Amino acid sequence: MRISYNWLKNYVKTELAPAEVAALLTSVGLEVETIEPFESIKGGLKDVVIGEVKTCGKHPNADRLSITTVDVGGKILQIVCGAANVAAGQKVVVATEGAMLYPSTGEPFQIKKSKIRGENSEGMICAEDEIGLGSSHAGIMVLPADTKIGMPASEYFKIYLDTVFEINITPNRADAISHIGVARDLVAAINLGKKESVTLQLPKVDEYTGAGYDIAVSIENPEACARYTGITISGIKVQESPQWLKDYILSMGLRPINNVVDVTNFVMYETGQPLHAFDADAIAGKKVIVRKARQGETMVTLDGTERKLNTEDLLICNEKEAMCIAGVYGGINSGVKETTTNIFLESACFNASSIRKTARRHGLHTDAAYRFERGTDINATIYALKRAVALFLETGGGKVSSSAKDVYPVKQEEKQISFSIAYANRLIGHPISEKEMKDIIQQVGIKIISSEGDTLKLSIPTYRMDITTQADIVEEIVRFYGFNNIPIQKSLRMPMVHSKGIELSNIVNVMSDLLSSNGFAEVMNTSLTSSRFVQDSSVVKIANPLSSDLDVLRNSLLNNGLSCINYNQNHQQHDLKLYEFGRVYKKAGAGKFEEEEHFSLWITGYKTTETWNVKHTKADFYQIKGYVNLILEKLLGGIAVQESAINDGQFESGLMYTNGSKTLACCGKVNPSILKTHDVKGEVYYADLYCRNIISLIKEIKDIKEVNRFPLVVRDLSLIINKDVAFDALLKIAYQTEKELLKDVAVFDVYEGEKMEQGKKSYTLRFILQSKDKTLTDKEIDKSMEKLIKTYQEKAGAEVRSK
Repeated sequence: MRISYNWLKNYVKTELAPAEVAALLTSVGLEVETIEPFESIKGGLKDVVIGEVKTCGKHPNADRLSITTVDVGGKILQIVCGAANVAAGQKVVVATEGAMLYPSTGEPFQIKKSKIRGENSEGMICAEDEIGLGSSHAGIMVLPADTKIGMPASEYFKIYLDTVFEINITPNRADAISHIGVARDLVAAINLGKKESVTLQLPKVDEYTGAGYDIAVSIENPEACARYTGITISGIKVQESPQWLKDYILSMGLRPINNVVDVTNFVMYETGQPLHAFDADAIAGKKVIVRKARQGETMVTLDGTERKLNTEDLLICNEKEAMCIAGVYGGINSGVKETTTNIFLESACFNASSIRKTARRHGLHTDAAYRFERGTDINATIYALKRAVALFLETGGGKVSSSAKDVYPVKQEEKQISFSIAYANRLIGHPISEKEMKDIIQQVGIKIISSEGDTLKLSIPTYRMDITTQADIVEEIVRFYGFNNIPIQKSLRMPMVHSKGIELSNIVNVMSDLLSSNGFAEVMNTSLTSSRFVQDSSVVKIANPLSSDLDVLRNSLLNNGLSCINYNQNHQQHDLKLYEFGRVYKKAGAGKFEEEEHFSLWITGYKTTETWNVKHTKADFYQIKGYVNLILEKLLGGIAVQESAINDGQFESGLMYTNGSKTLACCGKVNPSILKTHDVKGEVYYADLYCRNIISLIKEIKDIKEVNRFPLVVRDLSLIINKDVAFDALLKIAYQTEKELLKDVAVFDVYEGEKMEQGKKSYTLRFILQSKDKTLTDKEIDKSMEKLIKTYQEKAGAEVRSK
């Protein structure tokens, strides 16, 4: 949010420099992100001065150019000028060497000494559009004869100079979305810091009464509109705003429109209360009705768009039709026009949730909606209304032609909170005196009703909607006392909490550490994705999506990970190893939903960077499988895990890991059709681990086994088998056959060549044998291997291959 330093000083008479003000605001929680100079004319007309044309003659080499000499205050410049109206004796605007000019149209340019058709030119005599003062290019600007030579143009044209703070307002601080709101905190910070002694100086407003143009107001839905105030002004002239008002509006990054629009914007930025002005003559039946939209109702908004309204949208209507989407956007037929002479001014308090939903529903994120959806002060509506009336009368004339209508069904009183000094010190962890606490509480605008012993009874102003508990009061005390003034304790005290089991976060940390140390990078994606990536009836749709690309909750981590890969590939990063922990969502029937934690891995590109002694090796299935095995071994060492081929649309081929009926993980090569949808190039290998199922198998205390003291034995066996026999089948046969001595089985070599019989392949398996209580003899080893060979011949149709 933008806050003007000059504007702020209207309410806080301080001599502090902008940088000091920014530091104070940041220290109390209103973080100033940037401090920018502001000029009503870009560049501030630096190095542009008032001069007098002393001589003017024809250019010897160009009929349409003149050679002039110009006095710019003790210095005579020769300037070549192309304007037809230049003449000796004129007072003119001169851009001297080095001046950077920002024209009304086109690109900025810098004035340099140059030669024009062979003659020296040491500056430029300016037209109004060349320095951004207007649109005319008919000729140079000729100033009154009594204008002082050498005067800076910024001084002559009264260029408005200011400093603008960009403040990051947290969502709970709705009271600070205005100059007066920021001024409240600044006053408290200055006084408590004893830098100066200042008071908050608010503009005074008058009571207005009138007659002759009465408009009735009624609220049909008080739960959505808690208060509605309005007043009529007749005979107003819609015209250009005075310069001071335009300067303030420009400093907020807005374009001045006319006095009516500019005043409503000014009061909104001043008080935080949005206003809306209607053409009173366009209010049919002279009635303003605040109600919800009817089924099938539509209206055309200021941007010319016909909008289909929802029955939950709150509207401002007349007897015939809707005039405005309340708190969000005006209608095209009821807005103020250049011909408007009578206006009805609205100042209301709308339900924050209602406005937020309507704004999102229609994609209308206006300055008014930004404030209403965070909450506005219900007791500020009448003040803002009167403030705007005074400015309307000042800038557009006219007269108040009705008394203020104030429909306020349920008056909101200030909240009262009991506050304990001891509780505050205990929560802060550092003693603050009762006097200091009371000073801070009163400086932030909270009233102390009574004080009994340790307890204060406090009254909270209605503009502080964020203060509802004692803890909120403590927050106010700490932010003005200063977080930096609270010392760090030498010891840390914390309660002992009994663990009911292994925490998910601990398991995720183990997996993250393991993968990060193996070259993976963590990604964090949104839980939203596009329905075009998810063709599943169980997908959870968003009721009010922000965009068509984020309209469903993800039912898998795969798609967002592929979008991340696509982004990296587009930025020339092709060799990727990524992981993510997150939740997936799906329907569970009968209006219920399920959430489940998953941990996913993606690998694409090459395993290694090519160097003189290392060749490129592409990522493959066995790489992703190796990492899944590594994780499962780390977490579930000693627990039986079964592998089986997976039949899933996500994978072209892959494996599933299970324990009984529980799915622990799946991994494989991503289906090319899915990669095409995400415009991902190359092959991607993906693994998905089911965190909750894995945790359910982890024992809190694992059995400790003694290290085997006896040597292990390695034996290789080459088998010729049918091509359709998978290694998984051979693995199961081995463990079923030799249960005592067999410790591991691995594929040592696979051969499918011309010398091999058609339909056959050769597997060389490596067996690791070991006894837990003796050294194996050759006879025992041979017996075990013979048993394995016989079983393979019988169950797998294998033939032992001779060397």
